[in-house]
Amino acid sequence: MKVLTLNFLTCAVKACKSSSDSFPLHPKDAELVHDDVEVNAQLLTNLLHRLDWKALRTTATELGFPDLPETAPTQEDLENDEKTLKDLHNLLIETQMMEGKLVCGHCGHEYAVREGIANFLLPTHLV
Repeated sequence: MKVLTLNFLTCAVKACKSSSDSFPLHPKDAELVHDDVEVNAQLLTNLLHRLDWKALRTTATELGFPDLPETAPTQEDLENDEKTLKDLHNLLIETQMMEGKLVCGHCGHEYAVREGIANFLLPTHLV
């Protein structure tokens, strides 16, 4: 599961739907791997306005990446700063969570991640 994907996931427990603490899910005991993928500046530029930057900053910090800036870089920033472009590419596109757990900040439910796939099936008492 790419780090990019974590920015779109929230807790599936019904009681968490109205809580802002259910997003983002927090990685725990994460085993990360890196894939070499060619940098695609246009892809990153198109993705930036779709991301929840605050959630991405939280996830990046919890995974041990350097702190991201307070605000998302603009297209112009990425065109003029190759290091920022490569750092975001590394975080969002090349980094995958292969094993570990995703934990809801509201209810504490843990979703297992195995072989890069998160299991979002809930036990019956949480549905």
